[in-house]
Amino acid sequence: MSILAAAIQMHSKPNQPQENLNTAVKMIKHAAAQGAQIIVLPELWKSGYHLSKGEFELLAEEREGPVISQFQRLAPELGVVLVIPFIEKEDKSLYISTAVIEKSGELLACYRKSFLWGREKDIFSPGERKYEAIQTSTGKIGLLICYDMEFPEPSRHLALQGVQLIIAPSVWSISAEPRWDIQLPARALDNTVFVLGVNTVFEGSCGKSKLIAPDGKTLIQAPKDKPFILIHEVNFHLIEETRKRIPYLEDLIGQR
Repeated sequence: MSILAAAIQMHSKPNQPQENLNTAVKMIKHAAAQGAQIIVLPELWKSGYHLSKGEFELLAEEREGPVISQFQRLAPELGVVLVIPFIEKEDKSLYISTAVIEKSGELLACYRKSFLWGREKDIFSPGERKYEAIQTSTGKIGLLICYDMEFPEPSRHLALQGVQLIIAPSVWSISAEPRWDIQLPARALDNTVFVLGVNTVFEGSCGKSKLIAPDGKTLIQAPKDKPFILIHEVNFHLIEETRKRIPYLEDLIGQR
């Protein structure tokens, strides 16, 4: 089985939610028109990253809120699976969350970022450190958000559940660019799975959204300095082929 996956690398303009929403929808429709079957937006795409807690609170919504509902209508219209980050509020807590919407419009899952970076700890609450496979019509996927990717354990938990593609919506900084180039391929190779990193551009982000093969090789990478729709085939047969050559998981499980 193979699919076409799309990463929407966009400029998330600070505190310009309507403009960012319009841009995201336009880019998603363009990706769908090119045959993409699963389309992913970056972390905090609607709000931008460098906002105050009060500004984030004004843009937060519940899972059944207007933004997720809008994309639940868009998914069946386009016939695609959508992976949509959003600022989630529950009671008095804020979370950096990501929703997975099936092409039928069904909300399949919602994951909350579990490792918070720097000032995020002063604004958001961490999600539970529980990493679950999500079965979609485009394969079995797992979600991690930005800093989550810098820890090997979450990716391993997902791989051991049979996840084929780990998706990482991010706002990854220019100063941390070397880690982006090391850790995403490492997570793919360690677990012999595909990894799709979806980043923003400008506002201090390094861009370079990328799809990594199960052997750690970068299949395609977006520029670091402009919005870009990255689309590439994800051939799941490569996982089995790679694991025959590099049997990390087989040897790990066999020694337990």
